[in-house]
Amino acid sequence: MIIQQLSIFLENKSGRLAEVLEILGKEDINITALSVADTEKFGLVRIITPEPVKAREILKQKGFTCNVTDVVSVATPNGAIHYAKILKILSNIKISVEYTYAFSYGDKTMIILRCDANQNAVEELKKYEIELLTSGDLYKI
Repeated sequence: MIIQQLSIFLENKSGRLAEVLEILGKEDINITALSVADTEKFGLVRIITPEPVKAREILKQKGFTCNVTDVVSVATPNGAIHYAKILKILSNIKISVEYTYAFSYGDKTMIILRCDANQNAVEELKKYEIELLTSGDLYKI
């Protein structure tokens, strides 16, 4: 399903990610998934948390640039072939995946996708009986 993700823009220097996590930790913000993409000077941290709006406000008060975006969340059996199936379904109907990341839990892989048409992606994945996750499903992990 479509869930919210927190995105944080950071200078690419030692200690900045730890600082973000300490701030969130002091406010009892839990993290279900985290991804970091970086360039030479900047990084983009993406976090799945039960409280993305609260986390955004806390970080903004501390001077961080961040926002909340919608992403699609699905579960598949472990194995690259299942991840590929998801991407192929979307590719076949010309939905572009802007980025994706995943993590395994038990015998399943939880996949986060940012698509150029999130709602269309959800509708198409439903047709193939792909397991779509709500935010509540993810936060229980």
